[in-house]
Amino acid sequence: MSSAPELKATLTLPQTAFPMKANLPQNEPLRMARWAALNLYDELRKAGVGRPAYILHDGPPYANGPMHLGHALNHGLKDFVVKSMTMGGFNSPYVPGFDCHGLPIEIKVDEQLGRKKLELPVVEVLEACRAYAQKYVDLQTSQLERIGVFGRWNKPYKTMSRDYEARTLEAFYGFLEKGFVYRGLKPVYWCINDRTALAEAEVEYENHTSPSVYVRYKLTSDPAAIDPALAGREVYTIIWTTTPWTLPASLAVAFHPDFEYVALQPEAGPDAPVYIVAAELAASVADATGMGPTTERARFKGSILDRVTFQHPFLDRQILGVLATYVTADTGTGAVHTAPSHGADDFYTGQRYGLDPTTRVDASGHIHVDPAAWHHPEPPPFDGEKIWAANAIIIDMLKESGALLATADLNHSYPHCWRCHKPVIFRATEQWFIGLETEVEREDGTRTTFRQLSIEEIDKVIWDPSWGKERITNMIATRPDWCISRQRIWGVPIAVFLCEGCNQPVIDSALNRRIVDLFDREGAEAWHTSATDGLLPADTSCASCGNKTFRKEFDILDVWFDSGTSWFAVAESDPDLKDAYTAFQNNEGVPVLYLEGGDQHRGWFHSSLLTSVALRGRAPYSHVATAGWTLDEKGRAMSKSLGNGVDPVDIANRLGGEIVRLWVASIDFREDMAASENLMQRCADIYRKLRNTFRFLLGNLHGFVPARDRVPQADLLPLDRYMLARTRELTEKIRDWYAAFEFHRVYHAVNDFAVVDLSNFYLDVLKDRMYTFAPTSQARRSAQTVLWQITEALVRLVAPILSFTADEVWDYLPEVEGREASVHLAQFPKPEEIFTGDATKILEEWKQIFTVRDEALRVLEDARQAKSIGKGLEAELEIAAPGAQLALLQQHAAGLKEIANVSKVTVIEGPALQVVALPASGHKCARCWNFMPEVSAYGIWENVCTRCHGALKEMGIAPPQAQVEEAAQ
Repeated sequence: MSSAPELKATLTLPQTAFPMKANLPQNEPLRMARWAALNLYDELRKAGVGRPAYILHDGPPYANGPMHLGHALNHGLKDFVVKSMTMGGFNSPYVPGFDCHGLPIEIKVDEQLGRKKLELPVVEVLEACRAYAQKYVDLQTSQLERIGVFGRWNKPYKTMSRDYEARTLEAFYGFLEKGFVYRGLKPVYWCINDRTALAEAEVEYENHTSPSVYVRYKLTSDPAAIDPALAGREVYTIIWTTTPWTLPASLAVAFHPDFEYVALQPEAGPDAPVYIVAAELAASVADATGMGPTTERARFKGSILDRVTFQHPFLDRQILGVLATYVTADTGTGAVHTAPSHGADDFYTGQRYGLDPTTRVDASGHIHVDPAAWHHPEPPPFDGEKIWAANAIIIDMLKESGALLATADLNHSYPHCWRCHKPVIFRATEQWFIGLETEVEREDGTRTTFRQLSIEEIDKVIWDPSWGKERITNMIATRPDWCISRQRIWGVPIAVFLCEGCNQPVIDSALNRRIVDLFDREGAEAWHTSATDGLLPADTSCASCGNKTFRKEFDILDVWFDSGTSWFAVAESDPDLKDAYTAFQNNEGVPVLYLEGGDQHRGWFHSSLLTSVALRGRAPYSHVATAGWTLDEKGRAMSKSLGNGVDPVDIANRLGGEIVRLWVASIDFREDMAASENLMQRCADIYRKLRNTFRFLLGNLHGFVPARDRVPQADLLPLDRYMLARTRELTEKIRDWYAAFEFHRVYHAVNDFAVVDLSNFYLDVLKDRMYTFAPTSQARRSAQTVLWQITEALVRLVAPILSFTADEVWDYLPEVEGREASVHLAQFPKPEEIFTGDATKILEEWKQIFTVRDEALRVLEDARQAKSIGKGLEAELEIAAPGAQLALLQQHAAGLKEIANVSKVTVIEGPALQVVALPASGHKCARCWNFMPEVSAYGIWENVCTRCHGALKEMGIAPPQAQVEEAAQ
């Protein structure tokens, strides 16, 4: 006798070719190749024709290294925005950009060329810089594509391209011709390591240890003119500084005109010197300098000290007493040493008093003595030394002269160069500036300042998070004029001719237009290769002095000016963006989003705002979103020295680009985001659960043809209708969250839906219906209809985040007519297309049903612990309930056994909700394992329930008979 067929073979188990194991590192590149074969980005642009526009304008990352985690976060977020807006019904092109000019690249090229650079023509050095930048443009492009970021990668914008350089120069000329630009001597942040001026946005504050000194300056004017009590006394003032190297540049001591000052005399004797300090700081100064007990000899207002004179502590120079309201009584002495060449406040005070702002510190930080203040045959010991080395030398000179009263090391926050991370200084040099107080005209014709109009435009922008508005407003309100010149070569030259006679620039719009056209044709190199007389008309004369000889300016523009004009060079000019951006500028309702890190309030957000307000009278964006920093799990910044960095390229190669994307979505990007190998592995675990959920959904859709098998919503079983209503609710929330950039909410909601609503509930309780009912039965088709709609909705809703996996799932969905070639060409599901009834009413009803279910599960677990029942199907429930609750349960009585996963549920009336678990009555079916009133043989299969009899017949499976193998005769 041969073995009889197995009864379990008649179950309809999930079946799909969708692989359980993702193999993301191997399969994602294959998916990318498919997208390339489809020309997917171009197809998205074709599909977007006629839709309302949404612009996310890319802030260009610097092209000087491989992608790091900050890049992955930044571009992941942008990709979520672009994809979700596209699937939400917008035409949302993404033109990625790269910031290519600037010092970091030039320094790297300097290192590569070595001394050879000095022998090369400038044009060849610039070409080497272009090649270096292009190498990293190509590398970052491939790495960003690898993590699934869509965009016009075959033609990104680059700040080093000829057309971009020409537009940058054109924007500069716009400022110049409108009167915003001036050239002047001012103290600016200066990096002595990189030998260039820095803008505010290029300065970062880090801890630094400085030598602090208390130094006395001897009064040389008449003490009695200050107060008669000082007549005939030896009088000094005391200054406190943390930059002893600036003392050779000291020309004045500043006092606050409204402060009270005291003349203190140590109780060392009647002939002891007297020291003038702010009254409020007298005790702390006496303590810091070790004066001991003191007597107050006089008290007077600071205004009396205007134009008194002192002797410099080691130079042959008279020091002037000056008045300044920036003097504070927080620290120090109330008397501020003033070096006009090394501080903004000092400089402007010096201007008021006619003090010399000449800088005696060269570009590389070497200090030189003022020959007018040193009349010795040998130079002072600090002459020619770097400023940091000069500190100790100058302190020794103060000791020798008797001027040093106290010294100590001070650890404090100090400005550093954002590129080389070395301390910077203030240094007065000739630079080009944009004046923030330039008068401008509002749209209504009223007049205001450039600064004020910029602040007014900030108020019209939506800032996310909202604190960004206050931050950038304060920065614009308090910033100095914008220093836009840099003493380097890798950048857009300030292509201006300067008069040899008076140093004034030639301002000629026709000339400027010719130079812009030259840059369009030949790039910035043309400024270095074109002769002056080939550009200037022969009869050109200086408008200021009439001189006819001119020289070229070779300083370059600040790179923040470069990137800050991207709205002009790209958004206003690029064929894929200009129509929509013009509509935005015309207030036609087109949103324009800038999304970058929090440091860009002083960087790209800032410079873009200033350039756009100056040239167009409005902000360049309608929305600004700000991302936090990437930190390790302990909240520390990532660094090579700590070894706590996370390389997104490595994660993509080991775990998959999808895991990087899932991490980006996992936390509110507005906060600082923690990252580590551990957190990436957690994301990988969550990914596996989501993938298995999709696989289970697809497996249960085997054999389902929507056009043939879909059950109308009105005919769905109540549980299935509830899940559709729940899916509609989820869809509404997720669409709203995408619109608000709440990607972390999408992440958590999808995960919760997949685990709680699907895996732990719906897919679990459906197993009886899906596995044991006939495949074509109405009840099973009802479930399949809803599983299909859930999968169709879920795959679209996760596509902006899980771009690779969603597109893979898309390939395995049941065929429907007109299905797009990629999920990314589809649109988000519309809530009303998922469920057309009153979702709120159904969800509220089921909330009550779940309350009963929770109680039933508790009772079942108690019974299981008491060993009165085993598995759920070995139990039946008796539920007593009163009034409306009873009516609701009776309405859903037929489905209660399914949602409780027991063999039987009886609903009776009772005074309050009470659930009793009993051992199941009847007989266990060998096929479905339910306990049923009747079981009987189906052919050779024993103990088959009546329901399974019907299912087997509907499936066309005849009762199997025992097969007898006849013996051979």
